[in-house]
Amino acid sequence: MSADYYEALGLSKGASLEDIKKAYRKLAREWHPDVAKDKPNAEQKFKEINEAYHILSDPQKKAQYDQFGHSAFQGGQQGGAGFNPFSGFGSQGQSGPFTWSYSTQGGGDSQYEDFGDPFDIFEQVFGYRGFGGTRKGRNIRYSLNIDFADSVKGMDETIKVDGHNLRVKVPPGVSDGTQIKFAGKGENPGRGVPAGDLYISINIKPSPNFGRQGRDTFSIQEISMAIAVLGGSINTAVVDPKSDTGFTTKKVKIPSGTQPGTQIRLRGQGMPIPNSLGRGDHYINIKVEIPKRLNRDQKRALEEYFI
Repeated sequence: MSADYYEALGLSKGASLEDIKKAYRKLAREWHPDVAKDKPNAEQKFKEINEAYHILSDPQKKAQYDQFGHSAFQGGQQGGAGFNPFSGFGSQGQSGPFTWSYSTQGGGDSQYEDFGDPFDIFEQVFGYRGFGGTRKGRNIRYSLNIDFADSVKGMDETIKVDGHNLRVKVPPGVSDGTQIKFAGKGENPGRGVPAGDLYISINIKPSPNFGRQGRDTFSIQEISMAIAVLGGSINTAVVDPKSDTGFTTKKVKIPSGTQPGTQIRLRGQGMPIPNSLGRGDHYINIKVEIPKRLNRDQKRALEEYFI
């Protein structure tokens, strides 16, 4: 969606939550495909209205949008925030709410689509999906936890959910929060009413050694004071979608005079980009190990150099 979210709801920036809800209720009823007068454009307009409401009705997403616009929800970036090596590696970069979702087309295999079911939001607000009776059965949602290594390599497994054998195809580089949609595998009301859909949300377990922001990965590398001063080479772990473990080791040159907190960029050594040959970058944050004990000769050498 390229249009401004506030414009989509006929509002100006800074509108209150109550104004947002009121505008959504009015427009959603007007543009619902069951009753809209402009049938050819109803589906797209209805989708845009729901997308705008999805963002602006969430205080956190609204704040991100107000500050960064659409870029806050594109390409897995979080408002361009930098990586903080002291914040730990628990958080995962999130893709936008309408990016890298999936749908099924024949055979139950998952494939990409751009946007989830806009009738879900309508149903949450109004309590029903359509004006001419139930549009279809309710959607069902589940979560699937995967290891960080599986998010690097990708995975292809068949799981059983609600009596359905579903083939879950997770591409290398999948983002935390990705939704896999299996059309028609949700609630089946019968009586000629189409079944709802089943969504599986991918939850990636945090890695103790790697951080991630979008397609870039980060790690902290401790080096000796001697290497920091004199320079040298170290071996560091990076993600590798072609490896059985999801990781490999790279030799990295450390320039002489490297300071604590220096960040070294390894181009093309980050997460793979789904449906692409490209990869993000890996950033090494340097931590210098200060020796706790020195012998007499070492102390004398340092004193001669610094004093």
